[in-house]
Amino acid sequence: MGTTTAAQRRARAKVEYDAFLAVCPSRKLLDRLSDKWVTLVLAALGSDGTHQPGAACAGEPRAMRHSELLRLLAGVSQKMLTQTLRALERDGLVTRTVTPTVPVTVTYELTELGLSLHQLTRGLKAWAETHMDDVLAHRESYDSRVPTVAP
Repeated sequence: MGTTTAAQRRARAKVEYDAFLAVCPSRKLLDRLSDKWVTLVLAALGSDGTHQPGAACAGEPRAMRHSELLRLLAGVSQKMLTQTLRALERDGLVTRTVTPTVPVTVTYELTELGLSLHQLTRGLKAWAETHMDDVLAHRESYDSRVPTVAP
């Protein structure tokens, strides 16, 4: 029985990734990626930062400051945005750049890995916006047929 290198072990583990298994690390990644703030941060960083209500995220990916993201993502708290950006940086989807100015300038931008995910998140956001009326109609229909049970 021969020894295996770290690269060989990683290659074997990659083949064995199966998110349907509780112990698979890809399950934790899917959990992170399914967070609404992650989806919206990736969509924002993948656009030019200009947003018109009802319009798709347009433009080229660009670096954005924390304050820009905070203004663009209505409803996100400063703490939640910071936690989301740190998690994305840890996963290699976002890079954080500190520029020594007065005051210090910190920007975030998608990495190559983040860019590879961007189109999917942009599509998910667009799908949700496009089909929201249908979903609301189905919810209303369901709620009228199925009695609600108090907790």
